[in-house]
Amino acid sequence: MALKTALKEIEESMKKAIEATKREFGELRSGRANPKMVEGIRVNYYGTPTLLKDISTISIPEAKLLVINPWDPNSVKDIEKAILQSDLGITPIMDGKIIRLIIPPLSEERRSELIKLVKKIAEEGKISLRTIRRDAKDKIKVLEKNKKISEDDRFKGEEELQKLTDKYTKEIDKILEDKKKELKEF
Repeated sequence: MALKTALKEIEESMKKAIEATKREFGELRSGRANPKMVEGIRVNYYGTPTLLKDISTISIPEAKLLVINPWDPNSVKDIEKAILQSDLGITPIMDGKIIRLIIPPLSEERRSELIKLVKKIAEEGKISLRTIRRDAKDKIKVLEKNKKISEDDRFKGEEELQKLTDKYTKEIDKILEDKKKELKEF
């Protein structure tokens, strides 16, 4: 029972590593509009740094257009200022009470830089998985040492651990390939 609990915890950690990798991929500007590009921008909202996604609606009416509709029309200027100060590299267009962001196409040079960056992010994700595996292996050995599992259970646990690591490594490879395709499209 202790082994099953440990393996469930390990799998949850691996899922979190995958989610972190996906989140980092989502924050990259790929030539296609994506709300994740801006929702993490902090806006000085009445003196408090607030996430853009917490004070506005972010929509994508077209593939290369983001529309930010603040819930408080008085915050439009603050949102514009925050976008300009971010490293997004896109100039917001004020349109009354909404802000439009037109996503420019990627240059070939920028595209290759982004591909290198997504490979690096994917490798960091894989490193996280290997670190989780190493720590989990130690945890399984401690369970055996404390007589909570048998030697056979330790081998089964390590085998199951390797299967989980392989499964989530393949998932990172898949999202890497998908992101590279997306970067080549636009």
